[in-house]
Amino acid sequence: MSHSHTLLYVHCIFATKERRNSITAEIQPRLYKYIAAIVTENDTALMAIGGTGNHVHLLLKLHPSKSLADLMRLVKTNSSKWIHETFPSAHAFGWQRGYCAFSVSASIIKDVQRYIDRQEEHHRVQTFEEEYVAFLDRHGVEYDRRYLWP
Repeated sequence: MSHSHTLLYVHCIFATKERRNSITAEIQPRLYKYIAAIVTENDTALMAIGGTGNHVHLLLKLHPSKSLADLMRLVKTNSSKWIHETFPSAHAFGWQRGYCAFSVSASIIKDVQRYIDRQEEHHRVQTFEEEYVAFLDRHGVEYDRRYLWP
């Protein structure tokens, strides 16, 4: 076979430092555009972005030459720096260490996009912490609750 053929969809979730509601209505739309630019500049397609004041969901179509860990480091580091430069009043803003990421089947991309688009509605009935643990449990990810929330 002379070519590689891949289709790598990944759902990523990451939170603000101490899960504070730091992503205000003023910051959110501009932050999402900034994150989209970082993702695109790194040869990855952003299929969906959403969240609430304390976390962000990304649905990515990852380029096979890109490392998810490197991309997440770039997204979090650069967006945090940008927030500090653009919104001086957000001097305490930061991302919590780490993230979670799950592979997504092409057959459910539309469902995941809808889920991400409806984050505000979803979190009227479930906290971020409940959602995060539910994702870990659903996907069989092992974790120790004592170390889940620094």
